[in-house]
Amino acid sequence: MLLSRVAAALYWSGRYLERVEHCTRVIDVRLDLGLDRTPGAREWDFERLYDALLFTRDEDEDLPANPAELIERTIFDPANKQSVFACLTSARENARQVREEISSEMWEQLNALYLRMKDLRMEGTWPARPHYLARFIIEGVHLFQGITDATMGHGEGWQYLQVGRFVERADATAWLLDLQFQGLATAATASARATHSEWAGLLRSCASLEAYWRVYTADLRPDRIAEFLLLNPDGPRSVRFSAECIESALRVIGEHVSRRVAGHAERLAGKLHASLNYGQMEELLGDNPHLVLGSIRRQCEEIHAALYHTNIDYPIETAIPA
Repeated sequence: MLLSRVAAALYWSGRYLERVEHCTRVIDVRLDLGLDRTPGAREWDFERLYDALLFTRDEDEDLPANPAELIERTIFDPANKQSVFACLTSARENARQVREEISSEMWEQLNALYLRMKDLRMEGTWPARPHYLARFIIEGVHLFQGITDATMGHGEGWQYLQVGRFVERADATAWLLDLQFQGLATAATASARATHSEWAGLLRSCASLEAYWRVYTADLRPDRIAEFLLLNPDGPRSVRFSAECIESALRVIGEHVSRRVAGHAERLAGKLHASLNYGQMEELLGDNPHLVLGSIRRQCEEIHAALYHTNIDYPIETAIPA
């Protein structure tokens, strides 16, 4: 059984690194979509990007005026706790505290990614190569995940990494879908806020465009995209896939915490997984997608809270045998 501080560090390492990869990909896709601005438009519209990333701004803070300023604020700014670099720093700090639980290869990759990002900012060459920067960060996180699967024992510690990773992923995917459907609901016409490129951008933001093509061909329809990102059992970015991974990891963790009141987080994950496993699109989304997608995000928060209450931040009395 892991110490609570070790469990928390591994869990948050998984969440922060998933957030790093997700935020970087969304930024990269939004920059691509911004290249199709209407003729004569001088300013970049990054308000939608800030909404997608759930970034907060001060009341007197203006949006970035250009891609270079955007990258400085959202990727490199260490003072912004929501930035990619700040999340990477937090993941590295959590991993540093549990060096005895992770492999040397994992630490070396995470530390190398962190140091290289510091160097890139100091070199100042990234404004001319924003997509290279995004690919470097995303590939760095993917490499860490591959090294983790290949070199770390798939015991309790590895399972905490998986829970953090997939709780973050399920929440992020549900929010991107919710934001897209909110755009449809508030636009005067469907094409005003959710054009063909925007729907393709949503799939790209979830690393699912080619996977979607293999199932539905190139016919980008909102109902099919929602079904794919919510219910596809094989797509690693779908909410259903994430819920199954969360439930599986929590089941294994539960085997190691029999002395404490455990199982609540696993039951919540099982409930979420079952609702997606047996649900139909017409039943799930119906006339109010925001209600269902918001419920999925709340369930992710409840799983997080239950995991903390029973496995990490629990009363000491519950850990003492009667």
